Amino acid sequence: GAKGMGFTDAGQMWRSGYDMPPEQIGPETDRLWEQVKPMYEQLHCYARGKLDKTYGKDKAEVGNGLIAAHLMGNMWQQDWSNLWDQLEPYPGAGSLDITAALEKQYQTNLSAALAKAGKDANVAAQYKAQREAELRTAKQMTERAQDFYVSLGMPSLPQSYWDKTQFIKPDDRDVVCHASAWDMNMEGDVRTKMCIKPNEENFTTIYHELGHIYYDLAYNPLPPLFQGGANDGFHEAIGDTIVLAMTPKYLSSIGLVDAPTESREAVINNQMRMALSGVSFLPFGLMIDRWRWGVFDGSITADNYNKAWWDLKAKYQGVAPASARGEEFFDPGAKYHVPGNTPYTRYFLARILQFQFYKGLCDASGFKGPLHECTFYGNKEAGQKYWAMLSKGASQPWQATLKELTGSDKLDAGPMIEYFSPVNAWLKQQNEGQMCGWQASAAPAAAAK
Repeated sequence: GAKGMGFTDAGQMWRSGYDMPPEQIGPETDRLWEQVKPMYEQLHCYARGKLDKTYGKDKAEVGNGLIAAHLMGNMWQQDWSNLWDQLEPYPGAGSLDITAALEKQYQTNLSAALAKAGKDANVAAQYKAQREAELRTAKQMTERAQDFYVSLGMPSLPQSYWDKTQFIKPDDRDVVCHASAWDMNMEGDVRTKMCIKPNEENFTTIYHELGHIYYDLAYNPLPPLFQGGANDGFHEAIGDTIVLAMTPKYLSSIGLVDAPTESREAVINNQMRMALSGVSFLPFGLMIDRWRWGVFDGSITADNYNKAWWDLKAKYQGVAPASARGEEFFDPGAKYHVPGNTPYTRYFLARILQFQFYKGLCDASGFKGPLHECTFYGNKEAGQKYWAMLSKGASQPWQATLKELTGSDKLDAGPMIEYFSPVNAWLKQQNEGQMCGWQASAAPAAAAK
């Protein structure tokens, strides 16, 4: 199909959507990776040291500095959040129990629904009350997310959104609960699809999904050809930029948590939590398409699919399988986007872009201070600038759209590094005297039979 459209292979076709020659995408993403790699190496070094203490170096490591993949708390080693109990810098410091606050809200709604049903309500009536409480809580969480966007001067979501969105898991059919956002007719029939539970992960996911929705609404007046992101990384970064602005100060201002503790320990803890999901993701976000580009252009052959996968994971992520993973296995197929044929470079670019957008909006709001403390909630100047960018859709090269918001037409990981500077400095202190980094060639198990 790609060749029929004049491309050499599907990889070149994917790389052609970035308003630059396709052959420049590899070097450009390599340049960004070189910017963030030192920060990733510090996080990797710290995690490896903690795992060595827990399991012993002979169990935690494979080869020279490579971490045993199965210990990272995630099948693809792309998110290390499940290692929090081992990697938390200062236990309990600055804990923001958002989940507890949301659970309390749900219980309040449930009590009201049960009272309405009456003390003699049968099982069916009680179940109906429970469903009412779940739906009310899910809508309240979504209303909070909408409030952030509206506070910036953006419009309220149309009534059709509230009427047609799937907020909770239906009773009468099986559904895919993976969160997604939809523009059904390119004219404002926008909806999200989630099975919302009252917890922190779902709460932040709503803010992310509404980023897609507001992008859709902003560029809806454009001709259909231009109704899309400036590039595929933009769409993923919009809501995540808002998530960055969900600072402890913001969460306190909306009554979700108590007044935040501004101690150094609290800051380091908060940043570590974010780094375990955000920074840990970067090399995986890069290597998955590196593998597929090689498959598409023939440089990775069918008899080396699994070896090439683990070679790239060793090179970029610094992880390796603890036991042999020969060609009788097809580990790439365990990642949804591979059999689903979804390009992945967009997610790497989105991680970089969200911090560029965030800094641009913080500057527009007039914020002065450490970048990680910035929230532009309620700032109409920042909102006007953001809406103007969203309204451009795909009507001009992304470089021009980026420059209008940030002042630069170049992708730059500098804002991300600036944001994480407190925890990066702390990691360097913790890793002092350690041999950080790894040798990717020291992973014999990857190719073993």
